[in-house]
Amino acid sequence: MKKLKLLDTIATLKPIPVERLTLVEEDYTSISSLPNGQVGTIVEVYEEGEECYYLVEFADSQGCEYAMATLRADEILVLHYDLAIV
Repeated sequence: MKKLKLLDTIATLKPIPVERLTLVEEDYTSISSLPNGQVGTIVEVYEEGEECYYLVEFADSQGCEYAMATLRADEILVLHYDLAIV
């Protein structure tokens, strides 16, 4: 699997339980999970041996951050805006 990188735009592939989230906005404290399909940005990459973990920031359409989570590669999908021809 290709290693994801800093500032990649991602979408969640599965719900992320609230216990794994750092909620920034008080308005969202009542949620039980972050649903699949939420869009975020990788803001830090952690490498532990063969494993990589990604700190992802989630923000609304105005750019206001509302949550952060450390996710594994199998929980996210990198989004592409341009077609990469190899």
